[in-house]
Amino acid sequence: MRLKVNILKRGLIFTLLVFILTSCGISKSLNDIPDVSAYNTAIPERIKTSDSTFVLGNNTLKKNKQGLWELYVEGNPYERGLITGSLSKELFNNQEEVFLSKVNDLVPSKVKQTLLRKFLAWFNRKMYLHIPLEYKTEIYGLSKYASTKYNHIADPYLRVLYLHGAHDIGHALQDLALVGCSSFAAWGEKTEDGSLIIGRNFDFYAGDDFAKEKIIAFVNPTEGHKFMSVTWGGMIGVVSGMNEHGLTVTINAGKSKIPLIAKTPISILNREILQYASTINEAIAIAKKRKVFVSESILIGSAKDKKAVIIEVSPKNFGVYEVPNSNQLICSNHFQSDAYADDEKNIKHKAESHSQYRYQRMEELLNQHPKITPQIAVDILRNKEGLHDKTIGYGNEKALNQLLAHHAIVFKPEQGLVWVSSNPYQLGEFVAYNLNDIFKNPKKESLSNDFLTIEKDSFQFTKAYKDYEAYRKLSAQVLSSIEKDKTIDSSIISDLQITNPEYWEAYYLVGTYYYNKGYYTAALIAFEKAKTREITTVPDQKKVDRYIKKLKRKLSL
Repeated sequence: MRLKVNILKRGLIFTLLVFILTSCGISKSLNDIPDVSAYNTAIPERIKTSDSTFVLGNNTLKKNKQGLWELYVEGNPYERGLITGSLSKELFNNQEEVFLSKVNDLVPSKVKQTLLRKFLAWFNRKMYLHIPLEYKTEIYGLSKYASTKYNHIADPYLRVLYLHGAHDIGHALQDLALVGCSSFAAWGEKTEDGSLIIGRNFDFYAGDDFAKEKIIAFVNPTEGHKFMSVTWGGMIGVVSGMNEHGLTVTINAGKSKIPLIAKTPISILNREILQYASTINEAIAIAKKRKVFVSESILIGSAKDKKAVIIEVSPKNFGVYEVPNSNQLICSNHFQSDAYADDEKNIKHKAESHSQYRYQRMEELLNQHPKITPQIAVDILRNKEGLHDKTIGYGNEKALNQLLAHHAIVFKPEQGLVWVSSNPYQLGEFVAYNLNDIFKNPKKESLSNDFLTIEKDSFQFTKAYKDYEAYRKLSAQVLSSIEKDKTIDSSIISDLQITNPEYWEAYYLVGTYYYNKGYYTAALIAFEKAKTREITTVPDQKKVDRYIKKLKRKLSL
């Protein structure tokens, strides 16, 4: 729901900020700077050939017509870090700015900043022990191009190192599983040509600015497999990717307890799997040897195995899930393997969150299509309706397309094909890439395959979409007025409901605003309207019920 997204947006940015601040506390005691004396520390100068094209030796960064940045980088760990940092310096610095410019707004108290820094410095004290030297070396090279603007907060290397655990710490402390990713796989008789197809929405929301500049990275390391991933400036970890052998990796957050100490960030584990595994068994072996500090489902697709499985990791448990004698696999935000059958937190999360609802919706849509194609996979990822095609309001977390995704992606591993969404959300063109062609000729003028690119979703040109974008702004205004106890014009209240009339959150916000102002009759009408819509989670339903009960009691006095 948008209310929760706004709260999580602030919570996520806050968590990321304080997480980064921890490195300041550690820098005095941690002497773990990678030794790069064995590497060539000099790289050529970056050449800017246009406003959107940069070249450095064999390496390039260019922006395509859909607005996606395409990065090709090769070399040893330190070279890759230096080259990536040099080519993407502006994008890297922009991402830092997105996070760190919020420090004074969200944590204005210097005393609170100090307390948070001390606590999280303790929390992160051993993370460096759980990150492979290769990736610390790459991060060290990358950090050479970090903005000097924030050196007063922390040393660049440690600042960037701990950013790679931001997803994990935000997930654990802010319960970000509530904004959930959705993914599925189909193969054999379930696809048009029998080939494996995988689709996923990455619904990780850290603000609109965070998602503006996406990077499609094609990496050719001196050791391990060549691979691609969807990333952003300053990030070498992987959240969605595929390697040259057709092994894919995507992640879905699970329900986690607040951890006591940071260990291997999920994005680093995924990177290691992508770079060093070519089969499902190899991926499982790598996952088993790393200690994580949050719960996560890792959907692994394999061209060699011609199927997909889900690796389910958590601090104290490990499971692998696949459906026997089936040609499809579905993953939302709850665990499915026998290893978690009696996990009380997972059972409760499945019963009370929107994870099971989205799982059932994916199952329903897959059943409607006997043979899946890349186009059908994209259509499923873009679907905005609820079960049985029910209209549930735009932005509802029960929908597969929650209209907040950082990116969506479709893989066809056996052919080395991948489609990546372009803005807005997953409504823009899904740009096609052929990894086999790209790694054979990374210097070609265009890395994408226009012939295979999937067209834009026409929804973005409708009045409904325009209304939804207006709703996002209006809901932010109303939420701000609720938090700051300010009065707003009645037209805003009216427009909020008109622009997204089937979304329960619109009426919840109105009800909360009226309740706080003492307009109890108007508040009750709003909450009762919310009750008639598809409410996202059981806790949300209980909140609405509590308000209705309190209001009826007040009005009866």
